[in-house]
Amino acid sequence: MYALIVPASTPFVLLPVVMALSWWEDRVLPSPSAEPVEAPAEALFTPVAPAKHLELPRVDTALTGEVVRR
Repeated sequence: MYALIVPASTPFVLLPVVMALSWWEDRVLPSPSAEPVEAPAEALFTPVAPAKHLELPRVDTALTGEVVRR
């Protein structure tokens, strides 16, 4: 009998839990401040060189140690 009660009652337990978490998030957690957070005067950005694409071994090449190490 309990094997039928637990799966059938799961949605009725999860719904209040989700609603309580939503209420807790809205009421209890601190809200973000209305003032924007100060950003650094100038963000330092260093461009990165594009990644090199390795050459794939040809299909007819045997998998030797040299090819595997690439």
